[in-house]
Amino acid sequence: MPPFPWDRLAPYAQKADAHPGGRVDLSVGTPVDPVPAVVREALIEAADWPGYPATRGTDALREAALGWMRRAIGVGLEGDAQPGVLPVIGSKELVAGLPALLALGPGDRVAYPVPAYPTYEIGALLTGSEPVPTPFGQLPDASGAAPRLVWLNSPANPHGRVLTLEELRAAVAWARGHGAVVVSDECYITLDWDDSAKPVSILHPDVCGGDHTGLLALHSLSKRSNLAGYRAAFLAGDPGLLKDLLLVRMHGGMIMPGPVQAAMAAALNDDAHAAAQKELYRARRTALRAALEGAGFRIDHSQAGLYLWATRGEPCWETIGSLAELGILAAPGEIYGPGGEQHVRLALTATDERIAAAVRRLG
Repeated sequence: MPPFPWDRLAPYAQKADAHPGGRVDLSVGTPVDPVPAVVREALIEAADWPGYPATRGTDALREAALGWMRRAIGVGLEGDAQPGVLPVIGSKELVAGLPALLALGPGDRVAYPVPAYPTYEIGALLTGSEPVPTPFGQLPDASGAAPRLVWLNSPANPHGRVLTLEELRAAVAWARGHGAVVVSDECYITLDWDDSAKPVSILHPDVCGGDHTGLLALHSLSKRSNLAGYRAAFLAGDPGLLKDLLLVRMHGGMIMPGPVQAAMAAALNDDAHAAAQKELYRARRTALRAALEGAGFRIDHSQAGLYLWATRGEPCWETIGSLAELGILAAPGEIYGPGGEQHVRLALTATDERIAAAVRRLG
């Protein structure tokens, strides 16, 4: 395993801590706003849950997930023989574990877009599979053995780019032509800021024609509903694939706790809190972007998601050091792979007070 990427930030965190106003930590996208009351109430009501929960998810959770997908991203799964929804214990656990759940191993290849969330590569390495970094929006290299698993990420972490309808269609056609499974990490799909770059799910009929064979989409409530601490996510798509994954997870005891399932259902059924949270992020994004641009940064991409992808045309670690002098901690683009060497990623997941502090310091 490579070193844990954020460990390299430790000396810069210490420098930021020494600032008279304390650290403004924009390095990790961890929510800071309260868990919605409707979710906490559902968790408390379900707290007396002495028996084993269902690995496939309660009927209430499955129905809530299907309803949310219809309303929020225009995807209907009811036409499938068995509507494909499977709760997972946080999206990172699934990303790291999916190659193993699909029985990949030495000799297999896993493609993923770069710059990228580091866990796509880790999941391949954990099984002995070969990681295949692929420039964002391009098709994987199949000059040797074609990858068996292809990850997409739109809106993308770290840079916030959104795959076009044509790029998504091309990825589906390529994967089906090569017998690969496509999994689209769509954890930021409802956090769009630019009408010219509207995110579309891999499962949308305009992409796949309503045929979900070989296609999965991963959704998380960590950012939408401030549920990172609940580890609440789900897979949707090909019912045959999900049936196989369910069997493996049942054997392995990979079960989302029952009270969390109840809380997750409540979160998916309530759109009001998600809309309010999105507006909080929008205001923070507007203020931070203006301050960065005023300080000489260029913001690239960043049409959607929870991050600003910023550069001053210098090595990213120089930028990290300069920001740390101001008490601001960002993530170096280098840790996300090729294409990030001159960028830093700044998260919008800080309180209004901390964002305001960053704005003042940048000014």
